[in-house]
Amino acid sequence: MTPIAPALDAETRRLAAYAQAYDALVAQLAARGAGRRAPRVGQRFPGFALPDAQGRFHTLAQLLAGGDALVISIHRGLWCPWCRVESAGWGDAGTALAAAGGRLVTISAEVDGSAAALAERAGALALVDVDLGLCLALGLVISLPAEMTAAYRDGGDDLALLLGGSGRLLPIPATFLIDADGIVRFAFVDPDFRRRAEPAAVLAALRSG
Repeated sequence: MTPIAPALDAETRRLAAYAQAYDALVAQLAARGAGRRAPRVGQRFPGFALPDAQGRFHTLAQLLAGGDALVISIHRGLWCPWCRVESAGWGDAGTALAAAGGRLVTISAEVDGSAAALAERAGALALVDVDLGLCLALGLVISLPAEMTAAYRDGGDDLALLLGGSGRLLPIPATFLIDADGIVRFAFVDPDFRRRAEPAAVLAALRSG
């Protein structure tokens, strides 16, 4: 699967300046096996209780109680251009997802109110993984080099303000399809945050299940 390309030319040019640092970071993460502890197909997805943007808590059991399959998209946030492209793709696939008996939930650690804005683009329920507790349990948290965090801040994305804490901890973007019994039927985890699951692949797994 090829990396998702942000659509805005100006942003693409800005990100091109980061390309070498991104490649080095991804190589380090891959060498360390980042993301390998995440749930796999056939395993039970861990239970959780997370708040939405209004502070109301939702548990995995409650989300599955209606009998629909659940697509969970864990992302970096509205500030991330690849997340915005991914959310737009899910927005386009929303009707097909509902027709196949699925529901989309997005999870991010954003504490500045942006989680709901990105979820709205995707037609999803937004949950906030405050302090990345769920992502830590899933083995999906990485630590950014200090110089990369500083570069983001200098470029207008202060991750400490967006995510809280030091701003150096981020989730590995991941997509899981979970059936009504809580079993993972599709999983996409890649330490290269520029690569995302295609909605069509998730829909194919849902329809075949």
